[in-house]
Amino acid sequence: MFIGHHATAFALKPIAPRVSLGILFGATILLDLIWPILILLGIEDVRIAPGITAFTPLDFYKYPITHSLLAVFGWSILAAIAYWLFRKFVRDAAIVGAVVLSHWVVDFIAHRPDLSLWPGGPKVGLGLWDSIPGTIVVEVALFIAGLAQWLFVPWGFWIDRHREAHA
Repeated sequence: MFIGHHATAFALKPIAPRVSLGILFGATILLDLIWPILILLGIEDVRIAPGITAFTPLDFYKYPITHSLLAVFGWSILAAIAYWLFRKFVRDAAIVGAVVLSHWVVDFIAHRPDLSLWPGGPKVGLGLWDSIPGTIVVEVALFIAGLAQWLFVPWGFWIDRHREAHA
């Protein structure tokens, strides 16, 4: 998934008003920021396989450190701890960790069965990327739903704007 990841940041922003939207966006793509580094280091791998899915030709055949469910739990805990160390708000740190974890959930919807539950474990994925129209509809719908949550929930966008105006 691509813009669908950011839906979680928008959706959870109203219940985490102290956490910047930038931090939440970063948390949604943290795994995808670490992944290319591990590829360059030869720890994880990807190959181009035209036709493997309708939406992307990338065959994610080896990425257990950034995208296995067990590892993502670890990354989520690390992100939450890192946020807590700097900001000292436990609830906000938990939300940052949850946003990191949401990456795997959203990828589970999009990916073919290439996401392992643990390194070397069984691989899962619902395969949304097998349909270009389906992918576009779901990505856009998730993004709009998350954005709407932020914009129209009474304590969301408007509180953020009010705080910025009086800061």
